[in-house]
Amino acid sequence: MQQIINFLIKNKHFLLFLLLMFLSIVLTIQSHSYHRGKFVSSANFFSGGLYSWQHSITDYFGLKEENKRLLEENELLHNQLVALGRDSIAKKHLDTISFNTPYTFTKARIIKNDYSKIDNYILINKGKKDSILPDMGVITDKGIIGIVENTSTNYSRVISILNTNSRINAGLKKSNQYGSLVWNGKDPNIVQLETIPRQAIIREGDTIITHGRSTIFPKGIGIGTIASYTLNQNKSYYLIDVKLFNDMTNIGFVYAIKNQDADEIKSLEKLNYD
Repeated sequence: MQQIINFLIKNKHFLLFLLLMFLSIVLTIQSHSYHRGKFVSSANFFSGGLYSWQHSITDYFGLKEENKRLLEENELLHNQLVALGRDSIAKKHLDTISFNTPYTFTKARIIKNDYSKIDNYILINKGKKDSILPDMGVITDKGIIGIVENTSTNYSRVISILNTNSRINAGLKKSNQYGSLVWNGKDPNIVQLETIPRQAIIREGDTIITHGRSTIFPKGIGIGTIASYTLNQNKSYYLIDVKLFNDMTNIGFVYAIKNQDADEIKSLEKLNYD
């Protein structure tokens, strides 16, 4: 014990310097958005490399399940091609332009997935060099996962739908009624859909989808089905529990969605406020 005290006394000036430098860095990051953004990007870079190495080991043991999912997705895509007509598609040299859609998709692999906290985040192995940007939607073949919050060169951090700060436009598949998709921080299999008007005709088992009211997700991306519902205190809106299509505790590969028309749409929307 005496040796520790002697060490502290002998190096008190150096230790004080380190403490003050640490405090100055923390205060700088907290008070300046630019520095905070750089810090988050750097943290993404280092943590991304670590989790990527860890996942390269665990992924090996999940190849069988992952292959099964890819086969199911391929089957779904082949069925869609048949419905569209193989001959006409072949003549058009199938690409995103053939469908006249502004959305493009970039495949990524999840290397860290939180689901047991109140505010959960996901780390994916694609970043700025892959044209991944903040506010891009993230989905699987089954449904939505979250929204890109921050990116570094090689990695991106995604706000999971299992995050109490997440709010996503969603509604009923069978009508145009829509509201806000949120999470109450309890069950990772259940999220909540708020502000659906009581005039809406709903029932358990109805499908909930994205309604395309923002530039993040196209209309029609699956979310889940109605598990239960009640009216709010004023009996003007429904409070709906939605059972997710995705198992948020078991996700491997995802797609990041880019809306090529997002900037144009936002510019027009901004005119209403100028």
